Amino acid sequence: MPNTTSAKKALRQNERRRKINIRTKSKMKKDLKSFNDLIKTLEKQVDKITDENIEEIQKILQQAYKHIDKTAKKGLIKKNNASRKKSGLAKKANSLQKKTESKKKK
Repeated sequence: MPNTTSAKKALRQNERRRKINIRTKSKMKKDLKSFNDLIKTLEKQVDKITDENIEEIQKILQQAYKHIDKTAKKGLIKKNNASRKKSGLAKKANSLQKKTESKKKK
């Protein structure tokens, strides 16, 4: 336990920041998981994908980008880690869109 008043204040600040950091990181993880779950379910039903599904993917993708960027800006994850996560999400979204376009052409 801290003895001085400044140490007590620092402890309170650290605890507050820790809670904010945990909240920020969990939002990012939740978005990544929801995006991956959506992609997995849609990959199983490639023939039944509609334009509404593609719009939903784009919406979740933008939300995930937002939270990844915020997490990287705060220093909770490194910049290259954020770039790698965003690149992976974009790759999955683009591959699904290409699959749907090829199915529609046939």
